[in-house]
Formats: sequence, C-alpha cells, structure tokens
Amino acid sequence: MKKNIFRLVFALPIVFTLSCDVLDDVAGAMLETPGNNTGDAGTVALTNQEVIGGLKEALTIGIKNAVDVTSVTNGFLENQNIKLTFPQSAQNMKEAATAWGLESQVNNIVVHLNRAAEGAASEATPIFVNAIKNMTIQDGFQILNGGEGAATSFLRKNTENQLITAFSPKVQEAINEVKLTEYWNPVMTKYNQATVLTGEEKIETDLNKYVTEKAIDGLFHMVKKEENKIRKDPAARVTDLLSKVFGSVKD
Repeated sequence: MKKNIFRLVFALPIVFTLSCDVLDDVAGAMLETPGNNTGDAGTVALTNQEVIGGLKEALTIGIKNAVDVTSVTNGFLENQNIKLTFPQSAQNMKEAATAWGLESQVNNIVVHLNRAAEGAASEATPIFVNAIKNMTIQDGFQILNGGEGAATSFLRKNTENQLITAFSPKVQEAINEVKLTEYWNPVMTKYNQATVLTGEEKIETDLNKYVTEKAIDGLFHMVKKEENKIRKDPAARVTDLLSKVFGSVKD
C-alpha cells in the first residue's frame, strides 16, 4: 500500500508536466487556426478594426497614387497600359484618314483624347473616399482574403455609376478645353460624306462616353496595380498597420 502511494505521489508531477505541454500545444493550435477572429486572415492578433483600418489605408494610398499619376500631362498618353487609342467604333475612319494623308490629324486626335482623360481623372478622389468610408466589417474580411484585385473590385462595384455621373461633365469640359472636336469633326465629316460613295456606315462615336469609360478603366487599372503591390511587396506596406494586416494573409 505504501509502495502504491509512493508511486502515485512520484507520478503526479510527471502527469502534470505532460498535461501542461498538451495544453500549450492545444492553445498554440487555437491561436494559429485560420478564421479565429480574423475571417481566415491567419492570425488571432488582428482585430476587426485593424482589418478595416488596414484596408482603408491601402485603398487610400492606392487611390492617391493612381490619381496622382493619371491626372497629370501624359499620365494616360505615355502609359501604354491605359492609353486611350483611336475609338474602335471609328477604326474605318482612322484607316481612311490615314490613306488621305491625314495621319498627323489622327495622331492629334489620340493625344487630345488622352488629354481629356487626364483632365477628368482628379474627379475620382472624393467619390473613392466616400466608398471607403462606407466599408463594412464583412466587406473588409472578404476583401482581405479575396486575393489580388479584391479591394479594387469592391471599389468599382460601389463607385462606377457615381464616377460616370461625375466624369461626364468634367470630360466634356476637358474635351472643350483641349479642342478635341476641332481635330475630330473635320475628319469625321469628310469620312461621313465619303460613305455616300463607299457604302460604309457613318461614324457617330460619342466622344464623351468613350473618354469617360476609358478614363475610369484606366484609373481602376492603376488602383489595382497599387493594391497588388501592397499585397505582394512588404516594402510597399509603408505603415505598421499595413504590414500587420497584409502580412497576416497566407499565400
């Protein structure tokens, strides 16, 4: 009996030590479990407020950088990824004008299409900022774990109609300011007159609509580029909050 009691007393510290080790392992596993208070972000250290704050910060930086580089002279024209080319709906007109020796006029049209887009780009900032303010916790976790371009997709879904409304008058103002129609109208008129003989359809391209759509496409392209840079490159996470939030996402 005494031997049994001795064995029990001797074994208790060992059992207790093993139990602590097991509990530590379990606790560690719980802390590392994806989704534990993070929406699958990968670490329990993130709070809802940090996730939302980090995403808002990332989008704000992305928007600022995108607008800064597009709303200046040559911001669209010299960026081959977003440059406005001659409207697809008027390609026949472009080919005819080139054949008539009006290539310089065609080139001027392209330059002034891009000038109009550059002049309108700054209108996006307040609309983007308003959409960011209205981001919910649910939006935040979906964006964080949505992969490349998820934040940009959220932004586009929540701002595109407003951007079209805001851009259209600004684009028209820019079209007038850079005198785009003074280059466009003579070529279009000559082409449309020739359709009586060629049988081609007349060109009725809406320049305002074309520039508005392409300017918005270009802006979102640049915002997405900035977003993905923050997701992929730790050096682009210029604040502690960005490092913490995006550093928590597992590839």
